[in-house]
Amino acid sequence: MNSETLTQSVKVKNAKLFIDGEYTDALSGETFESINPATNERLAFVANGSEADAKRAVQSAKKAFDSGVWSRMPVEERSDILCRMADLIMENVEELAMVETLDVGKPIKESRGFDIPRAASNFRFFAEMSKYMVSEHYDKHNIMSYAKYRPAGVTSLIIPWNLPFMQMTWKASAALAAGNTVVVKPASYTPLSAVMFGEIANQAGLPPGVLNIITGPGSTMGAAMTTDPDVRRISFVGESATGKTIMKNAAENLIPVSLELGGKSANIVFEDADLDEAVQGSIDAIYRNQGEICLAGSRLLLQESIYDLFLEKFTTAVKKIKVGDPTSEDTDMGALVSKSHLETVESYVEIGLKDGAKLACGGKRVAGLDKGNFYEPTVLYDVNNKWRVAQEEIFGPVLVVIPFKTEEEAVRIANDSQYGLAGVVWTNDLRRAQRVSAQVDSGLLWINCWYIRDLRTPFGGSKASGIGREGGRHSFEFYSETKTITMKL
Repeated sequence: MNSETLTQSVKVKNAKLFIDGEYTDALSGETFESINPATNERLAFVANGSEADAKRAVQSAKKAFDSGVWSRMPVEERSDILCRMADLIMENVEELAMVETLDVGKPIKESRGFDIPRAASNFRFFAEMSKYMVSEHYDKHNIMSYAKYRPAGVTSLIIPWNLPFMQMTWKASAALAAGNTVVVKPASYTPLSAVMFGEIANQAGLPPGVLNIITGPGSTMGAAMTTDPDVRRISFVGESATGKTIMKNAAENLIPVSLELGGKSANIVFEDADLDEAVQGSIDAIYRNQGEICLAGSRLLLQESIYDLFLEKFTTAVKKIKVGDPTSEDTDMGALVSKSHLETVESYVEIGLKDGAKLACGGKRVAGLDKGNFYEPTVLYDVNNKWRVAQEEIFGPVLVVIPFKTEEEAVRIANDSQYGLAGVVWTNDLRRAQRVSAQVDSGLLWINCWYIRDLRTPFGGSKASGIGREGGRHSFEFYSETKTITMKL
């Protein structure tokens, strides 16, 4: 099926709230529009929920949790339902991928080839792992002590617009596997795939109220989801300023939070690296998903001895990136999520050039695609790490290139940032790889690769990039309450 046929076969539905196992209008009856970033035309009307709607969803989740219909269900039965949800994701991969592409603006080959399959993998992974989570057990002097993990309760999940379906399933699968009930709020820019997930939950046999999906402004709904005393866990992915607000809200009721926030990751290329491999990896690290990804290697640090050669190789490869219709199979980079975000990206490039950066390629909107939010993959070089384009998260297809002389200088530049989410090191020197990876202040670091994830490993950032870790047992620890029981024998 070609992209045109597939687009025609996918009927984008208007999105309602999904509460207590049913689709429902917002109490106000109001809606807002979801816009296709590639055309700036309306895709669907979306229920414009309010604080009262968020309260409805939390109460539905609380009722379901207290009933024990999910929280006390045998773990094997919970696991079976979650695995059915994974199967249903893959049975609907074409429709989900197309809706994701139309709503986000990302290439269909990324939605179909990575995002939706990874969403299914999230459910399968946590469904299986939940069966093997064991309690701690200790014996000493006729005293037996053991720890039990029990579900925490109602969990609020607030999802970003850049990878909406994958991020929703990453959070929801772990929370559900631990026995919690969930309220999800996708971003208003990209709500459609998340709302579709309610149908999958019902088909898989998830009890009503266990999963609730609500849409509306974060200023009201997000606030309600993070201040309600019936909420016992909050997980948020988004910008650092919003994360600080959520943490303040949660503090009023002592609700534990997990925050995955912004990044300005250093991508360090040493002179002994495989340059061709580093070029391709570095392109992926900044232009994948239009650069709208928190893990992007948006600061390229090049050792001076290879600076000119690498920049030439890199720029030549960037000019071959095909920007265009996200539904086309041969498109490499799609549209930015909104007009306002396109303008923000443009403004950063202008700021960088005024500060003294040089333009290797890009730097303007894509000719012939005026209706959508298309921006050329851009390279700014000879950048000073103190400049705004090197310090602030642009969240778009804009790379800044910074020279360095020594290993020590590379580490210093990498750490000279408010963020500490990720990093990349390209080198064939094993000792150097270990030294640098240990010194770069980040929650994740890749050596000679990027964006490879083992779901068993912890995920999260330091400094302004977040608090807490999720992934594997770390997810279960966050979404659970641990109780120690001691018995005299």
